[in-house]
Amino acid sequence: MNEFISIFSESDPTNVSTSVKLLILLTVLSLAPSILILMTSFARIVIVLSFTRTALATNQMPPNQVIIGLALFLTFFIMAPTFQQVNEQALQPLFDEEIGLEEAYERASLPFKEFMAKHTRQKDLELFIEYNQAERPESVEDIPLTMLVPAFALSEIKTAFQMGFMIFIPFLVIDMIVASVLMSMGMMMLPPVMISLPFKILLFILVDGWYLIMKSLLQSFS
Repeated sequence: MNEFISIFSESDPTNVSTSVKLLILLTVLSLAPSILILMTSFARIVIVLSFTRTALATNQMPPNQVIIGLALFLTFFIMAPTFQQVNEQALQPLFDEEIGLEEAYERASLPFKEFMAKHTRQKDLELFIEYNQAERPESVEDIPLTMLVPAFALSEIKTAFQMGFMIFIPFLVIDMIVASVLMSMGMMMLPPVMISLPFKILLFILVDGWYLIMKSLLQSFS
């Protein structure tokens, strides 16, 4: 611990710069899970994929690891322009010692604010503004992250549930048809899920379901 503190007390600016970079890296890594879940497209994607698996009634197929991995890479794909802006406007100037930490934070938060504000319902944002009794912001830059992040998360959850509802409808129709046929045949003891599952999978394959889900997710962020 003493050695770590002594690094900042040395007069060599190179050591101080390296120590600051290390501190920033550790801070970002500790906050990375929260940033990934609440400030990107990750929440909407993983919820929609989970709804799809539930609607198919395939239990753990695809597994959680596949869903999380797919949602993670889709998030990186969708957020690539935002990450690039953060790197060019904040990280690189900071590492080149052209700007300070405070200015780097402001520059890094602006691309995320623009992305979140674009996909946040005004009603959700007004909820937190009115609760905090704050003045209405005139621009995206004036919106504090403490208000924008929960408003964005609330909007993402609602959008994901709306998409999940639309995914459920065709599979629910199949369940109802299979249940009606089994009841008319007097086979009430046979679980309808056991019969409807192959038809659900067949329908999903015929319409190229995963392609449509991915296309809908990408278009929802365009």
